[in-house]
Amino acid sequence: MSTADRPVFFDRTHTDDLIAFLAASPSPYHAVAGAAERLEKAGFRQVAETDGWEGTAGGRYVIRGGALIAWYVPEGAGPATPFRVVGTHTDSPNLRVKPVPDTGTAGWRQVAVEIYGGVPLNTWLDRDLGLSGRLVLRDGSTRLVQLDEPLLRVPQLAIHLDRQVNDGLKLDKQRHLTPIWGLGKVDEGGLIAYVAERAQLDASAVVGWDLMTHDVQPPAYLGRDRELLAGPRLDNLLSVHAATAALAAAVSAEGADRLPYIPVLAAFDHEETGSESDTGAQGPLLGNVLERSVYARGGTAEDRARALAGTVCLSSDMGHAVHPNYSERHEPGHQPMPNGGPILKVNVNNRYATDGVGRAIFAGACERAGVPWQTFVSNNAMPCGTTIGPITAARLGITTVDCGIAALSMHSARELCGAEDPYLLASALKAFLEG
Repeated sequence: MSTADRPVFFDRTHTDDLIAFLAASPSPYHAVAGAAERLEKAGFRQVAETDGWEGTAGGRYVIRGGALIAWYVPEGAGPATPFRVVGTHTDSPNLRVKPVPDTGTAGWRQVAVEIYGGVPLNTWLDRDLGLSGRLVLRDGSTRLVQLDEPLLRVPQLAIHLDRQVNDGLKLDKQRHLTPIWGLGKVDEGGLIAYVAERAQLDASAVVGWDLMTHDVQPPAYLGRDRELLAGPRLDNLLSVHAATAALAAAVSAEGADRLPYIPVLAAFDHEETGSESDTGAQGPLLGNVLERSVYARGGTAEDRARALAGTVCLSSDMGHAVHPNYSERHEPGHQPMPNGGPILKVNVNNRYATDGVGRAIFAGACERAGVPWQTFVSNNAMPCGTTIGPITAARLGITTVDCGIAALSMHSARELCGAEDPYLLASALKAFLEG
């Protein structure tokens, strides 16, 4: 059925803005900056973790590296008012620049990279790659950099030199994934000097960096009816964007100061590598923010316990659509499709945090938003991945539900989802935050 034949569920302007957000967010640091910009327009203001916090009504957010926590205190919220949290993550699998980046062999200049997260290695071959991330200066400040131009490429071996390549490509992570970026002798310090110059900095001022590669091909609608969206970092910047839009809309709506909960956005870093960092879901960042919010409103440890007891978190991350060429890999009774609405992710071994109570909460939010929804369960013979959901539930002791949208090519350099689903997800998240 074509898009023209289906009911119009979505606002294409939301997906247009997602495309702009993806293009402007090649690193977690850029994603956080983009989310903060959108929150500022909704009246939020940044606060420093090192400052004292006020308990007055309004929207605030903190940034730490590639993570952002934002919250809105309605008028009349008490110290024990529960929270409604949407949890997401800002990082995506990619190739990241090593501490000694300049390398090369056989007359080629190359850049030494380390593989970040669960990368399908072949998807990074023969792509024009840019560089992005942050430079750390001698005075401790940071400078974001985004070079959206074809600087690097990981060239695949020609079929004439590997006649068995179509029988199974096997890549050595150390030897075969080193990008080229020129010809000549190894130029020690050359990469950082080049990036610093592009950032209008003296290379001698740069003492650290967190740089990564990104595909310079922009996100785009795909298909005859433009009903699909292809792009990089959909996992999980699509959820970051949806949650940011949902929070901004919830606090801008009429009656926002009568919300029964304190709506929260938690955008963590390092989910793809286990969340074990000061900016990851296993760290104390979210717990500290929620606790300080309680105390800033005159609360006690008892109030904190009461607030968390009534708190619910929706962990929003990408899920798997049924693949038309590998349908046997999916659970026969649960085969989510693009543009079928958000998915509820369930795993009885707690790789996802959803239980029956969570299902009711999620279904209620979708019903209030007027959007369809689906359920994802893994094939019993295929162990499923996990999310920040179980980590958040265990760390804070709060009811947590895992959801997302259905996609193909997860963790690829370029992923694919339905063009309607981002708006449908944002609508459901808004309804959840509003309670």
